Amino acid sequence: MTNNEILNKVNVTKKSQDGITFSFGSLILVLFCTLLIVFSTFLQLNLSHLVIPMKLFQGKDLVFADFVYNYKYIPQIPMIMFLSVFLGRKYGITSVLIYIITGLFLFPVFALGGGLRYIFEYGFGYILGYIPAIFFSGSILKSGYSNRNLLHAAFVGVLTIHIIGILYMLVIALLRYEGWLFMQSWIFSQSGIKIIYDIIFSFFVMFIAKYARLITWAYM
Repeated sequence: MTNNEILNKVNVTKKSQDGITFSFGSLILVLFCTLLIVFSTFLQLNLSHLVIPMKLFQGKDLVFADFVYNYKYIPQIPMIMFLSVFLGRKYGITSVLIYIITGLFLFPVFALGGGLRYIFEYGFGYILGYIPAIFFSGSILKSGYSNRNLLHAAFVGVLTIHIIGILYMLVIALLRYEGWLFMQSWIFSQSGIKIIYDIIFSFFVMFIAKYARLITWAYM
């Protein structure tokens, strides 16, 4: 390998880690990724996998259906984590801000609609959590895109979103004088087993985003 080839490889690697420079092409990418967030908001995946049923430890009769767990999954959080790799911190956060501003002031792109009133929805905290999640995961990935870093970034990013989402929900619920049973039910439905799915799918799409980012740089 010649010196020029080595230099070009170093420059491409550095650019891929520093982030996409501002251009008309990068603007198109940001807007396209914002559309991906909207698409993932209304996409529902039906997941089925084997589980160990509680009935097994209770001495009850079992059927095959007891060993199969069905879950309706919305992959919005993995899409956010995809952006943290594909666009980097600066443009990933920009894409999320465009999504939030659009939902609050322009079009109902959130799961339950839109408008300023959405600030008082229980789930709005999860959306706000996208911004620090991209920042933290992007900071982790500044040192490289190894599988270990990707897993670390996925774990930190997903937990950040869920923690902020839960805290925000608790504040809104307390303002509305909701009982603890309601809060428990909400946390379980929005952040129970979904955290596990989010981490797994986030790592998978972030791995894909790593290579999509490199390919994008070849044409930017």
